[in-house]
Amino acid sequence: MFLCSMKPMIIYCYDAYCGWCYGFSPVIKKIAEDYKDKLPVEVLSGGMIISDHPTPISNIAGIVQQGYKRVEELTGIKFGEEFLWHVLNPEKSDWFLNSEKPAIALCIFKEYYPEQQTAFAGDLQYALNFEGRDLTDDEAYRHLLEKYTINPEDFYTKLHSEAYKEKAYYEFQLCKQLQVTGYPCVLLQSSDSKFYLLSRGYSDYDTIKTRIENVLKELGI
Repeated sequence: MFLCSMKPMIIYCYDAYCGWCYGFSPVIKKIAEDYKDKLPVEVLSGGMIISDHPTPISNIAGIVQQGYKRVEELTGIKFGEEFLWHVLNPEKSDWFLNSEKPAIALCIFKEYYPEQQTAFAGDLQYALNFEGRDLTDDEAYRHLLEKYTINPEDFYTKLHSEAYKEKAYYEFQLCKQLQVTGYPCVLLQSSDSKFYLLSRGYSDYDTIKTRIENVLKELGI
């Protein structure tokens, strides 16, 4: 089942552990602000790192070591020293990666502030990639609860509930049904069954905006 939409909307498929999504965060946040009165943005977590077995950071450290400078050069984003320490010293790091908890956190947040979900997704990625917070640790989210005045007891109860875990896994399945194979991926949904691909992988702001305007012109909006 796809997202049911009575009016056009932007769908942003991302993952909290995706470095290119981190670089794309300023772009999608600006797009969300520019089109807030015309095209709401729905952020879906893709479940990039999901496993029944713990995934140590050493599994992806080599890829990140080779790619993070390219992300910085192309997007202008900066990775923080605290994050890079784990990437550059994977044998010393105690990090185990799992997309599940940040996806659940996003599902919870969207119920509080649906209009700010792109900002919150960006905050999760900043917490990981710049501040070096471990997103599998409950405490990695506490500063965001303060920022958005969310009741901690309510949030942590939901974070460990089966109901919100199911919501997160439903989003993973939606991304699969949308045939998303990499992140970031941005679509414009014009009806229950009609989707326009705006970006597969990183695109800059001007490119995304031009594609949106072309679709809106085609739709007569």
